[in-house]
Amino acid sequence: MPERTDIAYLYDGSYEGFLCCVFESFEKREIPADILPEDGAQLSLFPARAIPTEASRASRVAASIPRRISREAEEFVYTAFHTCLHCREIRLLAFLRLGYKAGPAVMHMLADETVAPLFAAVRHAQNEAHLLSGFIRFSEYGGLLAATIAPKNRVLPLLAEHFASRYNACPLLIYDETHAQALVAEGGQWRIAPLAGFTPPPPGAKEREMRALWRAFYDAIAIEGRRNERCRMSHMPRRYWAHMTEFARDGAIAPEESASLPAKAVWEAGG
Repeated sequence: MPERTDIAYLYDGSYEGFLCCVFESFEKREIPADILPEDGAQLSLFPARAIPTEASRASRVAASIPRRISREAEEFVYTAFHTCLHCREIRLLAFLRLGYKAGPAVMHMLADETVAPLFAAVRHAQNEAHLLSGFIRFSEYGGLLAATIAPKNRVLPLLAEHFASRYNACPLLIYDETHAQALVAEGGQWRIAPLAGFTPPPPGAKEREMRALWRAFYDAIAIEGRRNERCRMSHMPRRYWAHMTEFARDGAIAPEESASLPAKAVWEAGG
């Protein structure tokens, strides 16, 4: 039986780092009191142990999930890690311990107190990613497509393949201002990197014209007699509006101004 301890694990905040925490727990035959990213150490009431991220350990844990539980569980754990669920790391450790015992059946234990909160969190994150796949509005800056979002969950890993495959002809950047990170993609390849802040330059004349055309189209197809604000907000929640072109109004800039944001510089800044 694993021993419960009063030690909190500290890790670098990455998925691979979390998997190393799982490895540490099994290797030491202990259940930590908490698992926290390094920047959350000040919130812990327990003495801390730093868990280094090692690729070999992370890969062993990652390979064990589909082998001992299921492929569905592998995707589930990855998605759950990127949710905004409170204490998600320690909850996921408990889920994996249960899953290693129960096998594929753990994915059907929806009433279990270990499993139920994670399923709810995953459903919330997937719904948010689905909405954002349609709500993200890109602007063009010197050959780069850029957008800003403010999600509750860390949805960039869930959106990466969708946008990288559909916009593989030009570089793009999606900045998550909630979690200070950015998805950068080019030629079908992508990566996610920390980004402390991102302020795009003012839109150039061509970009302003495209925004105006989009707003005109949005307004033209509206049917005033069938206007239903409650219905609109149920399908397009208000918290997304701040970054949607049809609801934004640009400040006046000179028509001859043109914005430039070199794609190479953004890509390199991500690393």
